[in-house]
This record gives sequence, C-alpha cells and structure tokens, in this order.
Amino acid sequence: MESIPISLVDRIAEALRPQWSALPELAKLPLSAEMQEIRGELEGDAMEIRNELLRCRGLRKIHLETAHVGRNLDILHCVMFPDPCFDLPLFGADIVASRGVVSAAIVDLSPSGERLPAALAQALAALPKHPYSQPREVPGWGAIFSPQVLFVRPSPGQEEDWFLEDVLSFLKLFIAALAACQPDPPEHPASQRRYEGQLHYCQQQRCNDKTRRVLEVAFDQQWADNYINNLLFDDPLPPGSSRAS
Repeated sequence: MESIPISLVDRIAEALRPQWSALPELAKLPLSAEMQEIRGELEGDAMEIRNELLRCRGLRKIHLETAHVGRNLDILHCVMFPDPCFDLPLFGADIVASRGVVSAAIVDLSPSGERLPAALAQALAALPKHPYSQPREVPGWGAIFSPQVLFVRPSPGQEEDWFLEDVLSFLKLFIAALAACQPDPPEHPASQRRYEGQLHYCQQQRCNDKTRRVLEVAFDQQWADNYINNLLFDDPLPPGSSRAS
C-alpha cells in the first residue's frame, strides 16, 4: 500500500517538540481539556484543532497549534512568548496548506523591544538564504516582524525541506539566545519597553482577519474572540507579575 506523505505542518510540529525538551525549567501550562482537542466543522468538513502549552525560564508561554480540516486545509501556528524581563524576541512560525499545497509559510524572530539584540540580528542575517521561487509580501499589520522575516510560498519537495531547515535554524538561534540571557529587574525601563512591545505584537496579531473569519465560520464570533484574545494572543501581564515570572 502506498504511504500517505506527511504534511509540512506535521513535519514541522514533530521537529519542534524535541527542540523544547532541554529548555530550562520546562513545564506544562494549564489548559482545559476542551481547548486541548477542539472539534468542529468548516464548510462540511470535520475540523480538529490541537493545542499544546508550555513555559520555561525566560518564556512566559510556548504555544503550538495544529489544525486539520478534512483533507482540504492544514494549519500550524507556533509562538514562543518571552518574559518581558528577558531581552528576547518572539519566535513565531505559521503554515497554511490547502489540499497539500502550502500557500503561506512564515518564520521570524520578532523584536519585543525597539530592535533585535545586535548579536542575534547578526546571526540571523548570516544564515544561508535559500532561493525560494515564490517569496511573499508581509501583510500590512506585519510591521511587528524583523527585517529578517522569511515569508514564502514553498513549492512541494525541496522548497518545503528548505523551510523546515529554516524554521529549525531560527529556533536554534532563539534557544541559544535564551540560554545566554539574564533577566533585567521587573522595574528596569527595558523590561517595561519589552512588555509594551509584546502588547503591541499581540494587538497586531489580533488584526489578522483571516484567522478570525475561519474560526467564526467553524464556531461563532464569541468563541472566536475568546480563542484569539485568551489563547492565541493573550496580553502579557506587567513585568514581575506571577504569570510572567
């Protein structure tokens, strides 16, 4: 029997999880059973959403969401949110695939302060650049991304392999920066600036109408608002609060 190829969404999800296993003080975050596995229907197709939440020293939340709508739509959404006391960016990766063809794939280390830490920006700029055939323009709300953001429509085969490599390269730089980072005091002006920067990041991400429309069709407006505001892009608490510690 011919084997079914694994989607890029599932390949990247499977590649991310082992990278997190060695993070310092790694722990699960509370998540209700109804939010761990969500089932619904979208335009006649069964919809399944899986959420995984973790935290570790320096990160207030690691969120991995994978969604499958019949055989028509596959989605991966991953964000690693730093504690504002740490001079770290936000790691983010998103993939949207329709009928097995990836229409959008993005990965970035988005600054939480005014800019990326200099060493991290230099390391990102030095990464090998793959010659993707279909680069994409960042949406209007995407000013939150770094100059090194990678946003492409990878062709099946080699370009999907490249994107998996790039996601792991961005992640490994992020994890190395996390390991080397020491926190500033909660009252430090830099901690406050990063808190405000992360607030702005979450507010801008909530402007993504495509995500909201899909969730509203599959569920309803109130459910979609709650999911986006309280799970996907919940605002950080001020530096020094219990959730950000």
